[in-house]
Amino acid sequence: MIAIRSPKELDLLREANRIAAEVLKKVAEMVRPGASTEELDQEAEELIRASGATPSFKGYKGYPCSICASIDEQVVHGIPSERRLVEGEIVSIDIGTEYRGYCGDAALTVPVGEVSLEKRRLMQATRRSLESGVRAARAGNRIVDISRAVQTEVELNGFSVIRQFVGHGIGTSPHEEPQVPNFVSDSPGPQLRAGMVLAIEPMVSASSAEVEILEDMWTAVTVDRQPAAHFEHTVAIRDGGPEILTLCRSEAIERGQQAIEPAVGTRYGERASD
Repeated sequence: MIAIRSPKELDLLREANRIAAEVLKKVAEMVRPGASTEELDQEAEELIRASGATPSFKGYKGYPCSICASIDEQVVHGIPSERRLVEGEIVSIDIGTEYRGYCGDAALTVPVGEVSLEKRRLMQATRRSLESGVRAARAGNRIVDISRAVQTEVELNGFSVIRQFVGHGIGTSPHEEPQVPNFVSDSPGPQLRAGMVLAIEPMVSASSAEVEILEDMWTAVTVDRQPAAHFEHTVAIRDGGPEILTLCRSEAIERGQQAIEPAVGTRYGERASD
């Protein structure tokens, strides 16, 4: 069953996702050669708790940490460790929060210092595919419209959509119905209605779409060990257009924002005012 959220529930989801976005931005700013993913995780947990929320990933189905930190060929669910980041790597950071019973979820991929042109292209294409997916998240459309928008953008750039993991509904649990594939499947999926809340999260490989799970039973890596990128926004379906919930307060007052970064409370593609 797909939940239709009330205005009060949407307010709580906005706050949970704002916290996730604020923490993600601060943790991303810590990414540099020599930093460890364990340090990123510790900082994230402190920031989440200081914001009045709790890390929703920690303990979820046994996951041991507050964030996922996936380096280079690691697609998702990389477990933070003492491993030090190295110049030229990319790291995907995925953060989940819970605030007063409602969940937030956001992710992005960050370069560690200077990275190759191919990795920059991969990150740019993955972020653009997220933008395309968000634009398609409109009342009256179907899940497949989001899937098609993401897949088209990825494949036009010569990359591959990871198919083993998909986006999802989100609300009082980190993962709810419906599933939101990043590729066109046999089913068009349900029609989108105002009040639905979705986590749209393209996961994209520079080469093969096939993945395998490492011995830690969490970390998913590309089988050919080529790099992957991951971007995610949580989006509310609203009459008139999608509303991105995973945005920082500061983004609401910045001028000249990109379309993927409208003000909190605005519809997708609108600009913030002073």
